[in-house]
Amino acid sequence: MIARRRVVAYWIATGLFGVVGVGDALVSRSLARGARPAAEGPAPRVPDAPHAPHAPPVQAFDPTPARGVLERLLGTAYADQIELLAAPAQDDVDRYRIRASTGSRPLAVTVEGTSTSALLAGVGWYLKYVAGVTVSLPGDSLAALPATLPAPRTHLSGAAAVKHRFALNDTENGYAGAYRTWADWERTLDVLALHGFTEVLIAAGQDEVYRRVFTEFGYQADELDAWIPAAAHQPWWLLGNLQGAVGAPGGRIGTDPSARQAGVALVQQAAARLRELGLTPVLPGYLGQVPQGFAARNPGARVLPQGRWNNYQRPDWLDPRDPRFTRIAESFYRHQGELYGRSTAYKMDLLHEGGSSDGVPMGDEAVSVMTALQAARPGATWVMLGWQANPRRDVLDALRTCAPSVCAHGSVLIVDGCSDKFAGFDREADWGGTAYAFGTITNFGGRSLLGANAATWTDRFPKAWAAKGSALTGTAWMPEASGHDPAAFELFAELAWRPDPFDLTAWFGQYAARRYGKVDAAATQAWQALAQTAYSLAPGTYSQAQDSLFSAWPDLSAVSASPDGPAMRYDGAAFQQAVLLLLQADPSLRAVDAYRYDVVDLARQALANHARVLLPKIKAAYVARDAAGWRALTGRWLDAMALLDRLLATDERFLLGTWLRSGGYDARSLITTWGGRDQATLLRNYAGRELAGLVADVYLPRWRKHFAALEPVVTGAAKQGAQTDWFALDDAWARGGKAYPTTPTGDPFAVANVAAALLATP
Repeated sequence: MIARRRVVAYWIATGLFGVVGVGDALVSRSLARGARPAAEGPAPRVPDAPHAPHAPPVQAFDPTPARGVLERLLGTAYADQIELLAAPAQDDVDRYRIRASTGSRPLAVTVEGTSTSALLAGVGWYLKYVAGVTVSLPGDSLAALPATLPAPRTHLSGAAAVKHRFALNDTENGYAGAYRTWADWERTLDVLALHGFTEVLIAAGQDEVYRRVFTEFGYQADELDAWIPAAAHQPWWLLGNLQGAVGAPGGRIGTDPSARQAGVALVQQAAARLRELGLTPVLPGYLGQVPQGFAARNPGARVLPQGRWNNYQRPDWLDPRDPRFTRIAESFYRHQGELYGRSTAYKMDLLHEGGSSDGVPMGDEAVSVMTALQAARPGATWVMLGWQANPRRDVLDALRTCAPSVCAHGSVLIVDGCSDKFAGFDREADWGGTAYAFGTITNFGGRSLLGANAATWTDRFPKAWAAKGSALTGTAWMPEASGHDPAAFELFAELAWRPDPFDLTAWFGQYAARRYGKVDAAATQAWQALAQTAYSLAPGTYSQAQDSLFSAWPDLSAVSASPDGPAMRYDGAAFQQAVLLLLQADPSLRAVDAYRYDVVDLARQALANHARVLLPKIKAAYVARDAAGWRALTGRWLDAMALLDRLLATDERFLLGTWLRSGGYDARSLITTWGGRDQATLLRNYAGRELAGLVADVYLPRWRKHFAALEPVVTGAAKQGAQTDWFALDDAWARGGKAYPTTPTGDPFAVANVAAALLATP
């Protein structure tokens, strides 16, 4: 299994990182007494650790790919001012050091690192804590940088507290956009690299692997077309949750060979970029899924039917102990390697969110899966998601005690999706010492929401890291869709580099200055208030905030849009005041991309929260048959929705057209019905989000129709309102072919101030 990773304090001498000792507050020789100017921000504290052995230095790496990241994110003019040096490592701890450059102009700063990840993390730390700007997902404050980058006034140094810094989710390619361009992917990967992540899950493109595999086993193209969903729904096919067309409108979808090849090329680029940066592309492994009719084609094959998941038929599962499993797994890893290269980490989950073992010992199944993985990729790590009842203890125990020829060569890493979710937290006991990463899933379905159990992160992670004998060896950032909530992303990414406790409110106040590139009193106060509301959610049941009632199927008693979503989780009035305060920031911030994005996103969230204030009042007016109050309140609701669509239209990142790209029914159904009528009863609006075009053409017509149907009841003209088939309306829209803009319109600050006026009016 993977040993826990500790770090030690260090300094740089003659280009090398050398161990100098440990201590409660020791960071490096230059920082031992806190000799850092306050303006340059806090240094990441290097935690206590035993002395590391003096292993031979590791060969230095090529920093050229890291420079490519800087050129793409910062532009050549700024990249040319940052000197990147590769330092040979004394151990396997990622370390960086930042100092004023002694080279000729235009160099301003030198960053040294023991790996590409450490080097880029050092640049990211320099940008935030010296230059005072951020580059995030999404938004940046680069417009606030002076033409000449500032030099640090003292040496800064940092070390990763954990080896594994894992990013993304199995569902990423569906909810974040299965039809994204390479430019979209490239920025995501570059920003993850700049934040020190080391492993990135790339689950897209596996349909082509399966097509090649089962062609070898006698399946025809049309049979595989009938088994494999289109791109937006493929993540759940890989997870073993569904198969086949998802509510396909009168024909097959997603089977065009040229479109599939374009998807393959995109994944090849992503995997190649990660390897270029010295990062690990985590790929799906083979667990045993087989197409329909496999048992009939292979008499004697032990195929285990898996039942249903949210009213979808699951794919059949071939018992991994069946000799055919070994042959299929060999074919899978061979074709996957030909397409996307080899990896050292493979993501697989036995019986994800249910399924049936049919009495087969799961420990035996796990050993067979690991055996096949090690035969194809000796020494590879099996990555599992900590979610619901998984991974099962019998699976982990079997992998810990099985034959050395198999399990001693491989490893298991659990990326925990629930580290901040429940009131109780004891992963050491749950998993018996198996290595795990402290993780979070802040966003389900890519829903438009802001907020996280962030106070739980800053409390629990340091305690878990410092616990004696802890198996904690990583962090895992796993929102179901990336590109949401940059504040949560920034905070979580820092945990791996600063495992000491720190004050959340103070961090958010400083975040405001970095996010916008300058200190602004209104912005600072706004973000400190946001820290106390949306980012101090208590654990218990949820790790995410509430969604938007604007996106719900109309119901005067609704508390969430998704059937399983939470009700309001923080003080909406305090959040609204924070947003109004942010709008009072210095107008000079309007030139900053991050401020523009946040104004739209936070005003959007305030409008969504306002719906939760309005709906109970609307219901009360309905029950009281108060026609005047009903019309005033429903008019305010519809005005707020129309204003929301106008606001979203001002930024391309909130446009439906940007999210859809070339996706048709496959993508449109995912963010509304999730597929067929039966599935919509459980999954409708699970992936709902507030996007310009979606609000105007789907959400607003729903509520307008609902209010119109109830109007005769309020006035006494009818005893009951007309019933509406919401699925039919949504499905008709998903099957339609209307194109949506990818270019924003309007002034976000002007529209946000109109929204502020609406919110401030009683």
